[in-house]
Parts: sequence; C-alpha cells; structure tokens
Amino acid sequence: MNGATMEVGAVAAMRYVKDGIKAARLVMQHTGHTLLVGEQASAFAISMGLPGPTNLSSSESVQKWSKWKENRCQPNFWKNIVPVDSCGPYHPKDIAELGKGTCSSANLMAAVESRSSHIGLHNHDTISMAVIDKEGHIAVGTSTNGATYKIPGRVGDGPIAGSSSYADDEVGACGATGDGDIMMRFLPCYQVVESMRLGMEPTLAAQDAIKRIARKFPDFVGAVFAINKNGLHAGACHGWTFQYSVRSPEMEDVEVFTVFP
Repeated sequence: MNGATMEVGAVAAMRYVKDGIKAARLVMQHTGHTLLVGEQASAFAISMGLPGPTNLSSSESVQKWSKWKENRCQPNFWKNIVPVDSCGPYHPKDIAELGKGTCSSANLMAAVESRSSHIGLHNHDTISMAVIDKEGHIAVGTSTNGATYKIPGRVGDGPIAGSSSYADDEVGACGATGDGDIMMRFLPCYQVVESMRLGMEPTLAAQDAIKRIARKFPDFVGAVFAINKNGLHAGACHGWTFQYSVRSPEMEDVEVFTVFP
C-alpha cells in the first residue's frame, strides 16, 4: 500500500509463483485493480515477468502434510460438519440437530475456542513491514503463506487492506499478524491509523485495536505494530509474546522490541 496515493495491490490464493509480494506490487503499478486471486493471479504474475509456474512444495512441507493425512486430517478448520474425525468429504450437520436448544453466546464462543488453538507461533509465517522514506512518504506490505491446515481456497487477512496493514502519509502506518480469519473482521490496522489520526499515541492506538478484538474473541492470538509519521512506534498483542524490529538511519543495527500480552 502506498500511503501517499492510497493505492493498493494484492494477490490471494496464488499458486506456483514464489514472489507474492512482488506480484502484489505489480497489481498496484500496472493495473487499475486492487486484488487479483487464484489461477488468474498466477497467470498475471508470470505474464509480468515473475518466475513460474514453480512447484513450491518442499520435502518438509510434503512430510508435514503426509503426517497430517495419517492423523485423519486433524487439526483442521472445519466446524459443524460430519464426519468429524476424518479427511472428508464433509457435509453439514443435520439442521435439526443444530437447531436443538437455543443459540446462546456460550455455544458460539465454544466454537471459537476450539478453532483458536490452530493459530500460534509455529503454524503461520506472516511478515508485515512499514517504511518511511526521507521525504516522509510511507509504504506498507504484508506477505504470508497462510495458516497451516487451511481449507483450500481460504484467503486470510494478508491481502486485505486495513487488516494486515495500512498506511497514510498524513498519519502513519500499521502492520498485523496472528489469526487472520478473526482479525480481518475488525480491520485492526485501519483502526490503528484512524485512532492515531484522532490524536492517539501509537501505544494506545495499538492496544485499543487489540482490545476490541479480544472483547469478542478472548482466546484469539494476534498482534499489531503502529508507527506514526514522526517515527514513534509501539506494539500490542494478545495470546502470545510479540516481537517486532525497527531500523532507522541513526541506528547502527536493527533493534528488536518485545511486547507482552
């Protein structure tokens, strides 16, 4: 995302092309669109000169997938389906069974709790970055391989402007990581930037965005970093200890900041 022009380029569910973040930038630079997905996103990226089609599987990922299949595809992100303890094909539970009793908030949160355990430090690989140049222009980008064991076709918060990242030269920027399926429902980075626009310091803006999510999903795992146009930065997290890195021209090396929930 270009914080000067508010242009955004994104790709999602793109297979056979390694450089997703480069493809996203090509969408921003060479089309009037914001988001391309699936096979056509891959075709676009290759037509614009990125290497592909390429087999992106590694021996490690194939081995991990094989063990998951041997474990009857557990854990996974399906809910309210049958059969539960298998690799499918899956079908919705009988409507009559789902309709027994009342749809209480306790029942709803039980479903949330059972899926939040799938997200943690070792099963996703999001990288989000914000950069301020010497003229004060701000850019952000986010790249991710998605959540391990995701359902094919799933799109997370990575390519969603305002969720995984957001920038505005007049205010500052934000980046996010964690349970994207939950976080994208709140657009936390848009919230952070707008809070800073209204006068909040980065620390309070980041904490407020995370608290809004935690009030509805107390077991979610996620974090954001916030930086204003003057370079003041902060982070906030829930469900894990979060680290982010900072480098400025005055610094000899990258400095790592640790944020506790």
